[in-house]
Amino acid sequence: MSTENHTQIAGFIWSICNLLRGPYKRNEYRKVILPLTVLRRFDCLLAPTKAQVLAAHPSIKIKPETVVRSLLEQITGRPFYNLSRLDLPKLLDDPNQLAPNLNAYINGFSRNVREIMERFAFDQQIARMAEKNLLYEIIKKFAAVDLSPERVDNTQMGYLFEELIRIGAEQANEEAGEHFTPREVIKLMVNLLLSPEQDLRKSHVVKTIYDPACGTGGMLSVAERYIRDLNADADPHLFGQDWNDESWAICKADMLIKGEDADNIVLGDSFTRDGFDRDAEGKRRTFDYMLANPPFGVEWKQQQKYIEHEATTFGYSGRFGAGLPRINDGSLLFLQHMLAKMRAPADGGSRIGIVFNGSPLFTGDAGSGESNIRQWIIENDWLEAVVALPDQLFYNTGISTYIWILTNRKELRRKGKVQLIDARRFFVKMPKSLGNKRNKIGDPVDRPSEPDQIDDITRLFGNFTDGETRAFIEENPITKQPVERIRVVSKVFDNQDFGFSKITVERPLRLNFQATEERIARLETETGFVKLATSTKKNEKARLDDIETGKRRQDLIRKLLAQFAEAHGETLYKNRTDFLTALREVDRAAGVGLTAPELKAVLAALGERDDTAEPCRDRNGNPEPDPELRDTESVPLKEGIAEYFAREVRPHVPDAWIDEDKTKVGYEIPLNRHFYRYEPPRPLEVIEADIKILEQEILALLKEVTA
Repeated sequence: MSTENHTQIAGFIWSICNLLRGPYKRNEYRKVILPLTVLRRFDCLLAPTKAQVLAAHPSIKIKPETVVRSLLEQITGRPFYNLSRLDLPKLLDDPNQLAPNLNAYINGFSRNVREIMERFAFDQQIARMAEKNLLYEIIKKFAAVDLSPERVDNTQMGYLFEELIRIGAEQANEEAGEHFTPREVIKLMVNLLLSPEQDLRKSHVVKTIYDPACGTGGMLSVAERYIRDLNADADPHLFGQDWNDESWAICKADMLIKGEDADNIVLGDSFTRDGFDRDAEGKRRTFDYMLANPPFGVEWKQQQKYIEHEATTFGYSGRFGAGLPRINDGSLLFLQHMLAKMRAPADGGSRIGIVFNGSPLFTGDAGSGESNIRQWIIENDWLEAVVALPDQLFYNTGISTYIWILTNRKELRRKGKVQLIDARRFFVKMPKSLGNKRNKIGDPVDRPSEPDQIDDITRLFGNFTDGETRAFIEENPITKQPVERIRVVSKVFDNQDFGFSKITVERPLRLNFQATEERIARLETETGFVKLATSTKKNEKARLDDIETGKRRQDLIRKLLAQFAEAHGETLYKNRTDFLTALREVDRAAGVGLTAPELKAVLAALGERDDTAEPCRDRNGNPEPDPELRDTESVPLKEGIAEYFAREVRPHVPDAWIDEDKTKVGYEIPLNRHFYRYEPPRPLEVIEADIKILEQEILALLKEVTA
């Protein structure tokens, strides 16, 4: 069957949706169309062997379920079977019992197919269509569609089902981003991931492909198609996991339809129920290729307890040893999960492609979970490239997105390097917007008039050239006229270029002290002084006694400061040691004996910051830092901290120093900053000329109005 034919069949199947209008909203059509397409395909596949299965079952049904399944699958030649005497055409013979008979027919399938239908929640749709008197006509339409293997082989059926998934996702665009990635993004991602591979052309090469957030399976399908188009004898094995019931059902059905091992598609949360943790021998599962488009900015509070336990218990031996991102965005958890499944380089290594929003590039300061994860990745030399995509590519968000490519077996030329590609201008406008999706990356396969931007971005990646440029037609923001601009779209950096040391710069605390009436009055609001007249005792008498004792203590301190003011009130102390010496003399004479908290309150009340005062020093004679003057500086890893400090800090604040105990190493990937190009303002004479033109246009319009 040609591409045109499978597209025509997909169009015909979706035309059945006309019968659903009214009782069903447009974004609900897929809840009927996809399950019935699966049923009709399986119906057609099992038709030639149905009589044999029904004949064989009575004699083997007492055997264990695994034996029954194995024997019946040998008869069907498929990884599923059906024990009902009904099929879709026969269901039409009894219109009055159509709904219960259809449910009975579905229950006659093997467990794997029944699970798919359960997760589709198709029994609810059967009841809904029966209630609205739609069921008979819908089944009649599907029973007339020939999806037999003679008409539609497995490969073409896979294309057909993927087309139905795409159409359904686009019609449900307000929620499609949760489980559907635009196919041109998937195609680009697969190209970036697989184009450098030299062994894919080998005869009968076996490759494993894994997606921990597989959704409806689009990435797995495109990766498989890429490998098979390159090498018809290749044997790609697909593995995926998703926790959305409907998405999992669609993906698993797609695998069954194409003859893949559908048991490799697991339902569940990849974090708390890793479906591919260990193999049969107890070894950690690994894969050749991994792809994912995890949900953007989704919190992981539900999994927090499990993930934190694994991180603290197993460290780097588990999946999350490098660090944990903030609770409201679990994107980097998916990446760590995938990195934990890389094959060792000695065994061939792995390649990973993942779609992120901008947050994982730069969110989190030095020492944060995100920064530590980036540091771990880059210092292990796993990050190969980051590609900035155009905005408004996805159905449920218009934000900017990025493809990360990672591997533990870099080519020699890429070792110690990271390539950044600015593909934000590689797009064409959609003929019709789909939700937030207004742009797409050009692909002549979709529309011959489109430029082959997927191939161009892939070439940029393959060229691995620092400073490679492209010409773009852009609109002049003032004149609104198209102009050609040359933009740098590829840059190559050393790994260390993304690292920095965050140093804490301290300056000495400088205070003057004086016992003025205004400063003494401030003592009444100091916490240490106020707490003297409070109590936490539960016994009321004891509490009141404490408060009364505290008030008497406050009066003693007030009298002490009054005596000090009388003796030294005119003196402005610019050295804290001199002030403390004078205060202790008065204190000893008065017999008050200020405690440490009381003395702290007095110092806070009578002290004021003074740039001309002597630095306050600790008991070892070292200057104490002033928290209000504390600052931080980010020093590139390639530059010495001492040299940077001497050049950038010391000339401006000669008394500053670095608190080396607080120095942290951080990593960020400021991609947009690296591709920013300053646009100088236009000359004044040009602006003036434009204003005159606008004035003439306004005058002409006014003449038309007043004529």
